[in-house]
Amino acid sequence: MPNPSTTPVRRRTPFAAESVAGLSAVVTGGSRGLGLLIGAELLRQGCEVTLAARDAGELARAETFLRARGGDGDTVHTAVCDVREGDQVEALISSVARTHGSVDIVVANAGVIQVAPTAAIGAEEYEDAMRTIFDGALLTSLAALPYLRRSPAGGRLALIGSIGGLLAVPHLLPYSCAKYAVAALAEGLHAEEAAHGVTVTAVHPGLMRTGSHLHAEFGGDRAAEFAWFSALAGTPLLSMDAERAASRIVGALRRRRPRVVLTPAGKAADALHGIAPVTTTRLSGLAARLLPGGDGGAGGVTPGHDVRVHTGGVVGRLRGWGSALNDRAAARFNQL
Repeated sequence: MPNPSTTPVRRRTPFAAESVAGLSAVVTGGSRGLGLLIGAELLRQGCEVTLAARDAGELARAETFLRARGGDGDTVHTAVCDVREGDQVEALISSVARTHGSVDIVVANAGVIQVAPTAAIGAEEYEDAMRTIFDGALLTSLAALPYLRRSPAGGRLALIGSIGGLLAVPHLLPYSCAKYAVAALAEGLHAEEAAHGVTVTAVHPGLMRTGSHLHAEFGGDRAAEFAWFSALAGTPLLSMDAERAASRIVGALRRRRPRVVLTPAGKAADALHGIAPVTTTRLSGLAARLLPGGDGGAGGVTPGHDVRVHTGGVVGRLRGWGSALNDRAAARFNQL
């Protein structure tokens, strides 16, 4: 294989869409939700796709999902991998390179969401978010970049951030802190890797209807936290159809865009924070007062699929009304 330091850098027209047909793509956190749909869109665009995640059962169902969309044994592969473990990530990337001859596209999507007031959680939740979200993105990037530099097509790396990584969101602080770090990593890598012909795309989605509320973790007044989060995540005017989001993300990869922010609400929040950060912070403070208060009996976090069973009464009806689309997305995109 050519030495990355001697490989000439191709000149490309910025933001011109390039075909990705025939390229080898890896998606971490690819067994469900957004990662699964990014894999499906890459497959539709003609890529050979490898989905990586921790759960073998989820991966088996994800493979069935992609095969139903036209994939086969040559174009769809899965691999059990914990992105928090560097040796597993390196083994994943090297295996894909041996199988397909190159690694051309890598999407670092693995993550975790904790929804709780600060009083209800401790350092453990922050450490878990950083390990899964930031360390996962970092270890994936470090393992993939040597191969992406050697890609005949010019490598593409996408790091999935969040609007929560552009401005801090109340009751999502561990998530926001980790996503802020991913945003910095993506921006810095884009600048440094240009010399090697690799483009790095920072993706900052707003709320999406992926069904992720069932795998998010809730602390404090768990039922109330679950209700507001799942309802907002499923509200059409505030959230985005997940398949459309996946299409936009792959489109940004094809155009080698350095940064993409999804959803009108996300773009508006990003712009307002850039123009008037003090005002945005004060507005966030007002929004925080509307969220469930107190620690609700501090004691860690509970997965949404367990909280959901115990959500009833007025809170349950509110959640059911606001998140009907998100609940349907959970069934469609392997979140159950």
